[in-house]
Amino acid sequence: MIKEAVHDIVKRISEKSRDVYEAIMPPVDIYEEGTNLIIVADLAGFAKENIKVTLNESILTIFAERKEQEGVEYFWKQRPLKIKKIIPLPEKVESEKEISAKYENGTLTVSLPLKKKVHIPVQ
Repeated sequence: MIKEAVHDIVKRISEKSRDVYEAIMPPVDIYEEGTNLIIVADLAGFAKENIKVTLNESILTIFAERKEQEGVEYFWKQRPLKIKKIIPLPEKVESEKEISAKYENGTLTVSLPLKKKVHIPVQ
C-alpha cells in the first residue's frame, strides 16, 4: 500500500518536472562568429530526423520530439518527449543567404548569416 502511494507521488512529480523542462529547455547559447550568428542548443536523445528548425523573419524555432518506449513501466520520467524553443534573434539575418544546421552528439548548431552592418563615419 505504501509502496504504491510512493510510486504514485513519484510519478506525479516526474510528470510535472517534465512539463516544466519541456517549457524552458533546451539550454541555448547564441553568439557572433565572423559574419554569422551561431545558435547552439542541447538536444541529447533526439533523433536528427525528428528535429525541425524554422526561421520566420527574426524568430528561430526549434522543435524536437521522441516517442516514449513502449512496454516499459517507468519509476521516474524526466526526459522530455517534445521540445519547442522559440528564440527571438538579437540581430537581423540574411534569410536569402546560406543557412545551415548541424546535429552532432546531441548538440544542434545553427549558423545564420548576419545582415551587413554599415559603419557611418562621424565628421
